Amino acid sequence: MQDDHEQIELKMRLARLKIDHDDLHAAIDAMTAQGSDPLRIQRLKKKKLEIKDRIAQTASRILPDIIA
Repeated sequence: MQDDHEQIELKMRLARLKIDHDDLHAAIDAMTAQGSDPLRIQRLKKKKLEIKDRIAQTASRILPDIIA
């Protein structure tokens, strides 16, 4: 079982990842509206998906599935 310190670190990491994800979402929206380079937008979308995966992994460590 994880100690409280590790749980706090995981929650802080999760919060930072969510902020990064939201920032990328806003940047992608702005770049799309301005008609920016599609390749740059695609790269940002890929990075956003990677962060989304890391969010899911981190969240699963905070709230592990318990088989009852």
